[in-house]
Amino acid sequence: MHVPDGFINAPVSAVAGVVAAGAVAVSLRGARRELDERTAPLAGLVAAFIFAVQMLNFPVAAGTSGHLLGGALAAILVGPYTGVLCISVVLLMQGILFADGGLTALGVNVLDMGITTTVVAYALFRGLVAVLPRTRRSTTAASFVAALVSVPAAACVFTLIYWIGGTTDIPIGKVFTAMVGVHVLIGIGEAAITALTVGAVLAVRPDLVHGARGLTAPLKLRVDGELIDIPARQPGAPAPVAARSTRGIWATGLVTALVLAGFVSFYASASPDGLEKVAADQGIDKKTEEHAAKDSPLADYGVKDVSDARISGGLAGVIGVGATIVAGSGVFYLVRRRRTPDAPVAATREAV
Repeated sequence: MHVPDGFINAPVSAVAGVVAAGAVAVSLRGARRELDERTAPLAGLVAAFIFAVQMLNFPVAAGTSGHLLGGALAAILVGPYTGVLCISVVLLMQGILFADGGLTALGVNVLDMGITTTVVAYALFRGLVAVLPRTRRSTTAASFVAALVSVPAAACVFTLIYWIGGTTDIPIGKVFTAMVGVHVLIGIGEAAITALTVGAVLAVRPDLVHGARGLTAPLKLRVDGELIDIPARQPGAPAPVAARSTRGIWATGLVTALVLAGFVSFYASASPDGLEKVAADQGIDKKTEEHAAKDSPLADYGVKDVSDARISGGLAGVIGVGATIVAGSGVFYLVRRRRTPDAPVAATREAV
């Protein structure tokens, strides 16, 4: 759903850019309350993982493919404010390095792919976990539904933006029907990837899943035949080693992202994604402009002057993962450093 330059006129693109910049500023402030010494390093990894998985287009219909948007996954793993920042970093890297998503349309893409998916998914997710049983399975199921809904929601927002500032005169009803129809199918793939990832992290480190905080019952001890709550850890007392160390999951996530981007991406579907297909079928792309970074050495996810397609795409993917994790980690490190001393840190307990 990366909107290229030329789909949306300049005034509306500028307004979307202002709105997106404001949302990013709010997210920078909000992320200070979400990030702590354990989760801040993981936020950069989440951004890199989303970048890698977005390279894996999967077929959804005849001649159409889709890929992860990632807003739901980021929001549930690291929080909604940090999630917006994760997707924004990914979109910035894709636009500058890989000529994917227009630069003048960057605000539109952040608003659509970053803010809409994150806000819709996290709001729905929180609503579901409030009424479902407090278990890992319910949390995973809630992440599936939230991710599924977030994709057609983003399609609706694009349709609204196009209705206001589209550069071609196409009946908006046709655009809406086509966009929502194909993105419901893409949403199923988004939901599966999100639920599998959230479920995998919950299985090994539930304390690192932002959306699972406060959802599990406290650990209890049986004393004289009665169950009592384990006393909370006193401020300043060291946390258990399992709760402190994130090296294992960080290394696993990084290796997974590198393998997906550097190797598995070669086998991704070559069919146009949902927006590209709708744009071609409906004539939205008549005024598409050349990307300002079209001559980038990594344009179109390949390394310039490397003739072997497998090696070229793999190297581009690895470089992209590296660039995203460096940029993301730098942003989140600075956000963490600027955190006020009295900013609350949500208490977490591992699931029983």
